[in-house]
Amino acid sequence: MRIPFLDLKAQHDPLRTEISEAIAEVVESSAFAGGPFVQKFESDFAAFCGTRFSVGVGSGTDAIWFALLACGVGPGDEVITVPSTFMATAEAISFCGAKPVFVDIDDRTYTINSTLVENAITAKTKAIVPVHLFGQMADMEPITEVAQRHGLYVIEDACQAHGALYDGRKAGSIGHAGCFSFYPGKNLGAFGEAGAVVTNDRELMEKVRVLRDHGQIKKYHHSMIGWNGRMDGIQAAVLRVKLSYLARNNDKRRAHAQTYNQNFAELEQITEPWEAPNRSHVYHIYAVRVKDRERLKDWLTEKDIGCGIHYPVPVHLQKAYSFLRLHVGSFPVAERCAEEFLSLPMYPELSFEQIDEVAGQVKHWLER
Repeated sequence: MRIPFLDLKAQHDPLRTEISEAIAEVVESSAFAGGPFVQKFESDFAAFCGTRFSVGVGSGTDAIWFALLACGVGPGDEVITVPSTFMATAEAISFCGAKPVFVDIDDRTYTINSTLVENAITAKTKAIVPVHLFGQMADMEPITEVAQRHGLYVIEDACQAHGALYDGRKAGSIGHAGCFSFYPGKNLGAFGEAGAVVTNDRELMEKVRVLRDHGQIKKYHHSMIGWNGRMDGIQAAVLRVKLSYLARNNDKRRAHAQTYNQNFAELEQITEPWEAPNRSHVYHIYAVRVKDRERLKDWLTEKDIGCGIHYPVPVHLQKAYSFLRLHVGSFPVAERCAEEFLSLPMYPELSFEQIDEVAGQVKHWLER
């Protein structure tokens, strides 16, 4: 049985008519860059996240970058985050001229270890960027408490956590701002690149709006040096259609994860994802931990089952950040996870038969 790691065609086929009509409306109006379709999506997405404002931007990287800039992060500042994330988290900090300061992750949730954050704070620290990795939110209460005591901004990297919950609050709604990517494979994916910043802070929202549009307060009047980081009208129209299905699709992901977990419950060699009691995981990625994962990956590939590895080289060990002079052993939990993570197929359109086949092949390999 062929089981792809991700099947966007299966996701989009039932929505083809709705999406085509939405795109046709954009084409008819010629509102391609920013404009009314972006504004409608911004309103809908803010409502979904439980925030006052949402600003559509060009990518998740833009979202983190602009949010940091809007908080005044700049050269000489330090920003605390994790090494177990996609490169964009650290890149956005670097684009501000600031220095990323890494903190190791929790061994069970794979998000920032909140007990280590305060020790990483210095006189140069300006902000904390907790990453809601794989679809589960970081432990936000102690993070925000530490940030408040030290006068720091909290910018949520929610690029993998659309609709995730922490004590009933949506990802992006707890920090000063939340940042989302709508890369096609995300729980809410565009037909290309797109992102958004959500916030309850009007001043921060207005700064992000100016930054995304070349620093313009109005046409040809530039109050600051900005960037071309607008969301396209077509992407906004597509996202608005797909947003209406996001909650039910997240429920399907959660059901699939439960089925995987039941299959793996008695297997000591497999560590399945753990959902913290006060959180609702949306399983953008279903990553298990296993020793000798390369051999398991080869076995699944041989059986025509797609799988992936997120992320094999932690950010602090990337050549691009060699100037930080960090080394193997600096963040042992993140490094161990990088060696053991194996991501299995996870998307709403998976059938339970497919999940059982994936789990069965994993068990068969372990028995061998």
